[in-house]
Amino acid sequence: MPTHQTLAIAGSLLTLVALAAVLCFEGREGARRRGLYVAKPLASTGFLLTAAANGALDSSYGVAVFVALMFSFWGDVFLMSKAVHWFRAGLFAFLLGHVAFAVAFARSGQDAAYLGAALLVFVPVVALVARWLLPHVKGGMRGPVVAYILVMSSMVVLAVAAVGAGSLWFVPAGAVAFYLSDPSVARERFVSSSRVNRLWGLPLYYLAQHLFAWGLAG
Repeated sequence: MPTHQTLAIAGSLLTLVALAAVLCFEGREGARRRGLYVAKPLASTGFLLTAAANGALDSSYGVAVFVALMFSFWGDVFLMSKAVHWFRAGLFAFLLGHVAFAVAFARSGQDAAYLGAALLVFVPVVALVARWLLPHVKGGMRGPVVAYILVMSSMVVLAVAAVGAGSLWFVPAGAVAFYLSDPSVARERFVSSSRVNRLWGLPLYYLAQHLFAWGLAG
């Protein structure tokens, strides 16, 4: 097996093992929570390793995806804290990550028919998400949350449109998994804190990042 494939697989295995630890440490308090500050960065390092091993730095598209994954890494680090200012930093990091993904997908080519179909689906989805979430968001967070919903949805639409122009299925699959994972963070922060949020949101999130990373190997 070539070295780069071995490293890519090692990155995915690192995320898998570290994610199991993250799920154990999330929701803990005091000394039991300290393991999270090791396990979560390791889990996120895994998708960076997989992307790099799959040639992320060998093309402009790959570089854009790798930049997006870097923003995701820092978003993960910032969201380990429960402080509001760190949550805002994490939200901003993920916002920039979605922008970078959107730029990558737009540059890879867009199919007008796929773009139109994706818009028909996601315009009502955006409305439903906003109707569910925004009543729970107070004060100065409403603007950033609205911006995040719009940018995140645009990223998914561009990912779907990229398939019609020849992109691999990894692209929309990763985008949709990322989109479906985000409500777990929103629900945890704004609606109802629960361990269940992390049990389904985190696996979906890490699956999404690795789909993007493995998509670079195609």
